[in-house]
Amino acid sequence: MAVCLYTIEPSRLAFGAWCHTSEKQIGEGDIRASYSADRIGMGQPIRKPFRYAGELWVCVGTGPSGAEAYRLVDPSVFGSTTRTYAERCRDGDRARGDPAGFYGGIIVRHAGRELVMAGPPVTFVAGEEAQLSLF
Repeated sequence: MAVCLYTIEPSRLAFGAWCHTSEKQIGEGDIRASYSADRIGMGQPIRKPFRYAGELWVCVGTGPSGAEAYRLVDPSVFGSTTRTYAERCRDGDRARGDPAGFYGGIIVRHAGRELVMAGPPVTFVAGEEAQLSLF
C-alpha cells in the first residue's frame, strides 16, 4: 500500500509542554492534540479533530517522522461498511492488511455525533513553514 504524505507546518506536530500551574498541555500542535487511538480503543469520544484542506481528521499515531491520521466523514456519505472498534479487532490479520487501513470504516463519536474514519490513512510530516519575503 502506498503511503500518502502531506507536508504541514512543524508547529502542527509540536509536542508542547505540561504546565503544572494550569494543569494542561501548552503549545501542543492541533494534529498531535487530536491523537485518539487510546480513546477509540476504549469506546470513548475522540479528542478534538483537526482541520486540513477543509475536512476533519483525527490522529491515530505519532512518531518522530510525523503523524498518521484518518479523515472523518458523516456516516450518510461513507460508501462502505461501518463497524465498531471491537468488531474490527475481531477481523485480526485481515483488518491489519486492509487497503483502507486498520481504522478505516470505524465509527467514532465527537461532540455528540457519530462520524466514520475514512481510509486509507495519510501521514502528516513537518515541512518548511511559509516565509513572507519583504524583499
